[in-house]
Amino acid sequence: MVNQILKQRRTELGLKIQEISANTGIDQALLSKYESGKRLPSQKHLYGLADGYKISYSTLKRELIVDKIVDMVKYEHQPMEIMMACESRVEYLKSTSSLEVPELSADIKGKLKRLDHLKESWAESKPLNSTQLSKLLGYFNTKYTYDSNRIEGNTLSLQETQLVVAEGVTISGKSMKEHLEAINHSEAIQFLETLITEKEPLDKRTLLDLHRLVLKSIDTENAGKYRSVPVTIGGSEFLPPQPFLLDKFMEDYFIHYDRQRKGMHPVILAAEMHERLVSIHPFLDGNGRTSRLIMNFILLQNGYTIAILKGDPESRIKYYKALENVQMNNNPEPFYHLIIDRSIASLEEHLNLV
Repeated sequence: MVNQILKQRRTELGLKIQEISANTGIDQALLSKYESGKRLPSQKHLYGLADGYKISYSTLKRELIVDKIVDMVKYEHQPMEIMMACESRVEYLKSTSSLEVPELSADIKGKLKRLDHLKESWAESKPLNSTQLSKLLGYFNTKYTYDSNRIEGNTLSLQETQLVVAEGVTISGKSMKEHLEAINHSEAIQFLETLITEKEPLDKRTLLDLHRLVLKSIDTENAGKYRSVPVTIGGSEFLPPQPFLLDKFMEDYFIHYDRQRKGMHPVILAAEMHERLVSIHPFLDGNGRTSRLIMNFILLQNGYTIAILKGDPESRIKYYKALENVQMNNNPEPFYHLIIDRSIASLEEHLNLV
């Protein structure tokens, strides 16, 4: 326990609480509460405590997390069942195998071969006229905005989305939030294209900037920030990690990307980063839209076209079931199929239009 570690270490060092307080800048009364176990240390005080008590930060952080978990479950009716369920989720999110290139089935490999053939055809057939290319991008960006928002419950039609985004029209009977969702998502796509043009990397700053755009003027307080409260995913048995675990999970998220981006097939990588971000669920809202933007960032970065996941009820259920299959059963195959199929459909439509 953190309090016992602190108290024992101060005794070993032969220091008084007043001296620790002077060294760390943490109030004596608060230090006393930390040592007595009446209060758990705050995250912002961990570095100071580690330095003042001459304990490694990683040790203190680990024990703090353990204390928090125990505090959460100790009065529950079946704490061991909760811990076992938690262990299975953590195993999925943290297992060594999840950081390795997955073994792909023959079906997946066959689809990827077809996909890459279409990508080559697209590279050779891009419109030479910049105006034509601009109109093509506008067409797909509007469709993408419409379907991505539709998955999350936005009721604007495709035509209404076009009017809101391109002409600034206000649609009678639709909420301000629905209008903002359309405008914000369209701006996020444009930002995405700028990032790719300027060869920006996928990192924490990129992710938070995209999320900030998604929630701009909708939830300014939480836009571009990791959540600080527990959340659930509607309609799913999967429970995202607690907020105090997010920093480490997101650190691993970007490590996974850096390790795999040169060896994993780009479309599989796009699917992986999409699914893992949804599963970690680092934001209070906007996780789905942001995850799909990250997926398309990777696709566009590697010469593919925008993959649009359809928002009609049947497609939405298929999408959620494929995600849950990874989260609950550690089986990514259905999700890989879904993302590859939508990438193929996108390339075929692009080629047909030119």
